[in-house]
Parts: sequence; C-alpha cells; structure tokens
Amino acid sequence: MDISKNIDTTNLDETARAFKALADPTRLRVLEVLSRGEHCVCEIQRHFEALPQNLLSHHLRVLKEAGLVLAEKRGRWVHYRLNEPRLEALRQSVPRLGPQEREACACRGVVEAK
Repeated sequence: MDISKNIDTTNLDETARAFKALADPTRLRVLEVLSRGEHCVCEIQRHFEALPQNLLSHHLRVLKEAGLVLAEKRGRWVHYRLNEPRLEALRQSVPRLGPQEREACACRGVVEAK
C-alpha cells in the first residue's frame, strides 16, 4: 500500500506553520486565555504582566497569521478570539494512534502493524 495516497499534501505547509506557531509556551497560554472567550488586547495583557505589550502583540500576530485566532478592530482596541474551525482542523490533522490496516514492510518482507 502506498501511504502517500492517504496524506493530503495540499495543506502540509500551512499545517506545519500552525504547529510551529503552537510550539511556544506564551502562545499556548494566549490560546488558553482565549478559550474562555473573546478578549481585547488589554484584557489578554493582564494575564502576562511580565511580558511587554509589544512582545504580546508579536505573539498575537503569529497566531493570527497561522489562522489560529481571529482579530477584529473595534475603535482603538483589537479583539481576539479562537478560530475554532481551524483549531479543529489541526486536531484532525494529527494521525490517530492505534491499530491501523496492516502493510507489508518492503525491507523485511513481513507484515507489520502501523
């Protein structure tokens, strides 16, 4: 069986960028704050007292560019919320672990579980 037939390569770069954005503790904390609902930057900043506002803005920009959060400008403030459909798509992109169909291993000529 050719495993490449089962992999959607059209979104691999985009998915990798999203996981790269998630590979930062501060950005994960931002997502946790936003999991409680929409917040403006000043409300998010309260959860990151030791983090300068410009660095928080950088993290929010990375999350926005990765499509993980949505931003809406209202007056002077930008309000952020999770992009739930995108996060769910990322969850679904992770291969499920467990019994899979069996495939012959070309190097050993035996059948192994994947």
